[in-house]
Amino acid sequence: MARSRRGRGPESVTGTVGGGVAELRPDRDRPRGWTLLIDGAPQSHVDLDDPAYLEFSYQRRLGHIADLVAPPGAPLRVVHLGGGALTLARYIAATRPRSTQQVVEIDTPLVQLVRERLPLESTWRIRVRGADARAGLARIPDGWADLVIADVFAGARTPAHLTSVEFVTEVRRALRPGGHYAANLADGPPLAFLRGQIATVHTVFPELALTAEPAVLRGRRFGNAVLLAADRSLPVAELTRRAAGDPHAGRVEHGRALLDFTGGAAPVTDATAVASPSPPAGVFT
Repeated sequence: MARSRRGRGPESVTGTVGGGVAELRPDRDRPRGWTLLIDGAPQSHVDLDDPAYLEFSYQRRLGHIADLVAPPGAPLRVVHLGGGALTLARYIAATRPRSTQQVVEIDTPLVQLVRERLPLESTWRIRVRGADARAGLARIPDGWADLVIADVFAGARTPAHLTSVEFVTEVRRALRPGGHYAANLADGPPLAFLRGQIATVHTVFPELALTAEPAVLRGRRFGNAVLLAADRSLPVAELTRRAAGDPHAGRVEHGRALLDFTGGAAPVTDATAVASPSPPAGVFT
């Protein structure tokens, strides 16, 4: 573990974890805010004074989904595939007290660093398990979860075995009827990976919505898109309103327009799955 001085205030903390070199960098604008970087790429942001604060655009969109899948304040059962700095688990614990959450994160040294430097509140019902996301999902009882959030990256790419029809079928098994699945996906021109993921998830869930910045959806640049799926109607109107009001405004696609967006892409199976594309050089600088 190493520390580096960045002027006044808290110091950065660095350490070697499974995914590379992790750095917890203090936020100059928020006294107890921290950004997690892996090999220099920003991954998560946490404000220990305000766990309901979401800095990154994709996390705000996942936060909107967590807000809209049940009445305000009602506790949820949530499975997080991928933990990072546990930002979304903290958000749900703060906004939906008494929620029960299970986090599956393969990088146990990262979990140890985060829990040591950015501790969880003792009253939060958050269990963190060190395991591969798909293996950890297989241990969730049938119909247990209200919400499954997939935010898994290895070397800035979503692993291939988390992109298939078989994987999404396992997600649906773990969800209760009426439960929701949300996935953070990253892609760039020509958006082949994103189109394939929409086709894949649609083979398992009848209702889909996709939210991202317009430049990403138009294939003009690499970025994140959040895909929401369920077996019943989605809160599209409110999600659209919230996405439009974000600091980096997002657009929501759903229904026929979203299926047309796939351009006839084929669903991905375990036999054909590949990892998501690597981000272009300099995209995080």
